[in-house]
Amino acid sequence: MLARLLRDYLRPYKGWLSAIVVLQFTGTVAMLYLPSLNADIIDQGVARGDTGRVVELGAIMLAVALVQAACSMSSAWFGGQAAMAFGRDLRKAVFARIGSFSAREVSTFGAPSLITRATNDVQQVQMLAMMTCLMAVTIPIMMVGGVIMAMREDFGLSWLVVAVVPVLFVCIGVVVSQMVPAFRQVQERLDDVNRVLREQITGIRVVRAFVREPQEAQRFERSNQDLTVVSLRAGRWMAVMFPLVMAVSNVASVGVIWFGGHRVDNGQMEVGAMTAFLAYLMQILMSVMMGTFMLMMIPRASVSADRIGGVLDTRTSVLPPADPVTEVSGAGHLDLEGVGLTYPGAEAPVLRDVTFSARPGQTVAVIGSTGAGKTTLVNLVPRLLDATEGVVRVDGVDVRDLDPELLWSRIGLVPQRAFLFSGTVATNLRYGRPEATDEELWAALEIAQGADFVRAMPDGLDTAVAQGGTTVSGGQRQRLAIARALVRRPEIYLFDDAFSALDVATDARLRAALRPVTRDATLLIVAQRIATIRDADLILVLEDGDVVGKGTHDELLRDNPTYQEIAASQGIRGEEVMA
Repeated sequence: MLARLLRDYLRPYKGWLSAIVVLQFTGTVAMLYLPSLNADIIDQGVARGDTGRVVELGAIMLAVALVQAACSMSSAWFGGQAAMAFGRDLRKAVFARIGSFSAREVSTFGAPSLITRATNDVQQVQMLAMMTCLMAVTIPIMMVGGVIMAMREDFGLSWLVVAVVPVLFVCIGVVVSQMVPAFRQVQERLDDVNRVLREQITGIRVVRAFVREPQEAQRFERSNQDLTVVSLRAGRWMAVMFPLVMAVSNVASVGVIWFGGHRVDNGQMEVGAMTAFLAYLMQILMSVMMGTFMLMMIPRASVSADRIGGVLDTRTSVLPPADPVTEVSGAGHLDLEGVGLTYPGAEAPVLRDVTFSARPGQTVAVIGSTGAGKTTLVNLVPRLLDATEGVVRVDGVDVRDLDPELLWSRIGLVPQRAFLFSGTVATNLRYGRPEATDEELWAALEIAQGADFVRAMPDGLDTAVAQGGTTVSGGQRQRLAIARALVRRPEIYLFDDAFSALDVATDARLRAALRPVTRDATLLIVAQRIATIRDADLILVLEDGDVVGKGTHDELLRDNPTYQEIAASQGIRGEEVMA
C-alpha cells in the first residue's frame, strides 16, 4: 500500500522528480570526486612540496564542492515541493473519500480514527515521501560509487568494505523487524487517545454534572499510559539503531587506519590514497546510515499507509447512480413502498415494510419509542443510508436513480443532533443557500422563533459561533438549525426530533409560524411529543422497526394501543388533546 500511494500521488510531479534525479546524481558524483581530489593534493602536492599543484587541485576541488552544494540545495527545494504537494493531494483524497461515506462507513471506522488517518497518518507518509525525494537517488549512487572509488584507491583494503556492509544490513534488519509491529500499536493507541479525548471534550458538561472528573482522568491516563508504553518500546529500538551503526562505522575506521598504516609503511599504498579510502568508507557508511534513517521511517509510514488505504479502498454503501436523473417534474412528492433496512451482519432488520405517501401541503409524522427506527427512516430520504428492501421515491423517481445534487437541493434536513459550524450566525444560516440576503435570514429566524435571541447577541447575525454551536443553548441551536433549513426553501422538509429542546409554548408558536411557509411543501416530522404532531395529516407509529399504527391523531388515539400508551405517558387520555 505504501508503494502504491507513493507511486499514484507522486506521478503528477514527474517533472520535479526528474529534476531531483538529475540534481542528486550530479551532486553525488561531485561528492564522490572530492576525496580523490584530496588524495591527489596530498600525494602530488603536499608530499612533493609542489605549491602550484596544490593551488590548481584546490581550485578544482572548490569548483566541484560548489557544484555539489548547488545541486544539493536545488534538489532539496524540488524535493520539498514534491513532498508537500504529495501530502496535500493525499489529504484531499482522504477527505473526499470520507465525505462520500454514508453513516454506516463512518460508524464502522469511528470519527477519532478517521481524524487520525486524515492528519497524523498522512503526515507520516508525507515525511517518508520527503526523505525519498531527498535521499532515494543519493543513497544507492553513494554506496555503489563509494565501493568502486574505494577499490580504485586500494584494492588490498576492499575486504573491509565487504565485511562491514553486510554486518550493518543484518543489524538494521533485526531492528526494523521489531519496529514494524511496535509502530502499528502506536497508531492504534493514538486512535484510542483521540477517542477518549474527543468524548471527554464533547461530554464535558455531563462529566461535570455527574462529578466524574477523577474517573475520566483515570480513563485518559490509562489510554495515555498505553500509548506511552508502546511509544517507548518503538523509541528504544529507534535509539538502538544509530549507536549500532556508529559502532560498526568506528570499528571500520580503526581497521582502515590500522591495516592501511601497515600498507603505507610497506610502500604498498600512498598516504593520500589511505585518506581517500577512509573518506570513501565513511561515505559508504554514511549512505548506509541515510538508508537506516529511511528504514526507521518506513515501518511507521507503512502502517499509516495501510490505514489510509483502508479509507481509500472503502466504497460507500450509498453509490451514486451510473446514469443519474437530472430533472424531475414533481414538487416534493414523497413515496415509500415496502421499505426495509438491515445492516450487514445484523440478526434483525432495523426497519420492515414501511409504506406511506406524502404530497405537497401534507405533513407526515413518525412517533415511537427510542430505538424504534425513526431516525433511520428519515435518513433514507436524503440517502444518508440506502434501503435494503423496497423503494424510496421523490417526485416519482427512485432516490437511488436521482442525481445526488438534485436530490439534496430538494430537501431541507434538521437532524436530531442540531450541529452548527464554526463561523457566524449568518454563515451557518447561509450554509444551504449562500446567496440568501440578510432580510431572508431574519425572516427565517422569525419563523423559527430565533430572531429575539439573535438580536440580543452582541453582533446580531455577525456574532461568532463556536464549533458545534457550543456557545448557544440546545434550544437556540435547534432553532438556528430550523432557520437554516427554512432559508434553503426546499420542497421537502425533514424534521428529525427537531423540536425536542423547545418548551411547549415555543414549540406551538414555531409550528404555527411554519404552516403558512410550508403550505406548498412536504413535511416529514419525527417527534417524541404528541403535541408536536397532533395536527399531522398522517401519523406513523413505529415499534422495533415495524409500523404498528397509521392514521390521524384521533384515529390512533381511539384504536391503536401503542399510541394510546404513548399518549397516556404524556397525560393525554381518550379524546383529550394537549393544548
